[in-house]
Amino acid sequence: MNRRAYRPYQGNGRWGGILLGLGVLLLAFGLGMFLLAPFSLRKFAAFPAAGGGYLVLYGLTARCPVTTGRVLRRILLALLALALIAFAALEGVVLTGARTEIAQGEEEPEVMVIFGCQVKPWGPSELLRDRLDAALTYLEDHPDMTVVVSGGQGPDEPMSEAQCMYDYLVEHGVNGKNIVLEDQSGNTWENVRYTMELFRDGAVEPAGKVLAVSNGFHLARIRLLWGRAWEGTGALSTLAAPSSHLPSRLSMYLREPFALVKSWLLDR
Repeated sequence: MNRRAYRPYQGNGRWGGILLGLGVLLLAFGLGMFLLAPFSLRKFAAFPAAGGGYLVLYGLTARCPVTTGRVLRRILLALLALALIAFAALEGVVLTGARTEIAQGEEEPEVMVIFGCQVKPWGPSELLRDRLDAALTYLEDHPDMTVVVSGGQGPDEPMSEAQCMYDYLVEHGVNGKNIVLEDQSGNTWENVRYTMELFRDGAVEPAGKVLAVSNGFHLARIRLLWGRAWEGTGALSTLAAPSSHLPSRLSMYLREPFALVKSWLLDR
């Protein structure tokens, strides 16, 4: 009998311990981030937690018999490769969807829907301001357009996102009578659903010609969810706002592929 197959995987024992320790630290960091970070940042705790879990599993293979450890490491590396390929494909969907696409002529939008984003104590966050400024540029040529501002109030926000957007638009010259507030939603799916209710309830004139405004990374998911909920026949136009704050842009493009999967599976 080959006894070597039953010896611990000693060659990488030291590296296994290092990886195990790093994994535990990342798991602890992810847990601490989830428990202690501001509400708007807690969703990012999944990234260090996932990385820590992977390192713990990989590190533990160093304590397995040689043959078993080798097989388990190959499986883990294969899973990592598949995950990276899937992430790259989803990122491609997000990047492809980050475009302005506005119907013209008889199909030109009649209602604008601005999707909310975080509100800071001093006003709209950088991403939200980008969305509002893009909307203002479009409204310069369409001043009589009905505008729906959609977004509720998170636990770390001083007011609802809809109210913040309303105030910003009015301060920059938009007629407040043309703005309808949807201030109950807490995520993109609720943005879409509650906006649809405004159409059904008559708070907004039913229109199949809608222009959705958000940052580019957000638009692929908006199209997915709008198509799932919309009962009309008109196609959704989109206006891609820039993301001027580099850290926010990078973090959102990192997060959005996972959000896209979550919305595809659960938002119904």
